[in-house]
Amino acid sequence: MALTNRYKSAVGAGTLTALILVLVFGSPWYADWAADNTRSDTALGWWLQLLSWPRWRFDSDDTFRSILVADLKAILVVVLTALFLYLLPGSQLARARGTLSQFFAGWGSYIFAGGFAALLTTLFLANPSLLNAFTAAGAGSAYGLFVGWIVGLATLGGRRGTSR
Repeated sequence: MALTNRYKSAVGAGTLTALILVLVFGSPWYADWAADNTRSDTALGWWLQLLSWPRWRFDSDDTFRSILVADLKAILVVVLTALFLYLLPGSQLARARGTLSQFFAGWGSYIFAGGFAALLTTLFLANPSLLNAFTAAGAGSAYGLFVGWIVGLATLGGRRGTSR
């Protein structure tokens, strides 16, 4: 484990974790399972359903625009996570790898990524409005708040950028 942490990039580890979260829990199969087998009036059921928020799908019954918006949201969550992990200075300023600043930088990156992905994809809807954009951004930020700690844990101990 010590060898993997020595060469692990915080940005790469966080981005890979975000990609896995979106691919696995955003899949139509998981989303259907969570909707059918969990209850949203319990904490665990609510969280298991929340995991499927950046859904991606390829259903032939939907319009191309709705499929594009759903898939774009999932793609943007991963891309924006990488961008925010690179831009957030918390782990750059930390004296030692593995500090809480790396954890919070990873977690914060996922919160921002969820909020901005939802905000940007709302602009591509048929009738975008400022209220819908704010509501979507709130849902995306809530997703990042309750799921982003996983990305934060993945970034712990990783090196920053290309320097050692």
